[in-house]
Amino acid sequence: MNTFLNHQVVFIDKKNTISAQHKLINEKPLSILVQGKPYCVIMRTPGDELQQVAGFSLYEELIDIPGDLTSLSFKDDADTNAVAITLSESRKNKISHLLERRNIAQSDCCPCGKDIADNLYQSVPPMADETIIDFKSAINCLGELPCHQPLRSDTHAAHAAALYNSDFELLSVAEDVGRHNAVDKAIGKLFLDNTLDRASLLILSSRISYELVRKAARAHIPIILAISRPTSLAVELASQLNMTLACLAKGSGLYIFCGEHRFKIQKGFIAK
Repeated sequence: MNTFLNHQVVFIDKKNTISAQHKLINEKPLSILVQGKPYCVIMRTPGDELQQVAGFSLYEELIDIPGDLTSLSFKDDADTNAVAITLSESRKNKISHLLERRNIAQSDCCPCGKDIADNLYQSVPPMADETIIDFKSAINCLGELPCHQPLRSDTHAAHAAALYNSDFELLSVAEDVGRHNAVDKAIGKLFLDNTLDRASLLILSSRISYELVRKAARAHIPIILAISRPTSLAVELASQLNMTLACLAKGSGLYIFCGEHRFKIQKGFIAK
């Protein structure tokens, strides 16, 4: 598994021309087959392919629980660039309309964002209010994210997703060239271990997009903290689903866009 490749570069400034080697993050296509038929192709960094496909399938609503999968494996033992999933008979019958819609969507126009959001509001219930986390510890988690990014350290081109429980125990972390892939991998690891219900907090190295809110919602993760700000549709969706979105602010604070009731602020702590 090669997560990065060495590449010769020429560095030029006002005084010097220097030849050097740089590490480039690896990017390859991953083909996903469902019930023996091509479903989609995703560009990703090699590694954790089965976990990524599990997380992606949860996001796509192909599966709800590990028992919905009859098999999850590489199409060819020698080829890690193609993963095949087989659904249980009951699950296949339940989501047959999704598979049919996927085939139509490949040749038809995509639905607008409002239609997608409306569909999700119907398929995912709003989050409960039971999860409360410490404000200062949440900021510390964001600050410590680079410590869990060896690939970023090597290539300066990798996104990361980390999952914690409400006591800030690190449960899962993943890196990838794509921020969506990193989230799928981190979620997929816990999903396949039947421990996804322990996750309460998703930490992101990227901005918070609508798709990432949707992935967290499908995994029943109520809180997302990120380095960069969310999009407008991400905040709209998270608000509808009673989720918490926040990102780093200047100094030692957070910008909280919705769901501020989930933060416990210690007496005497003031974010600057």
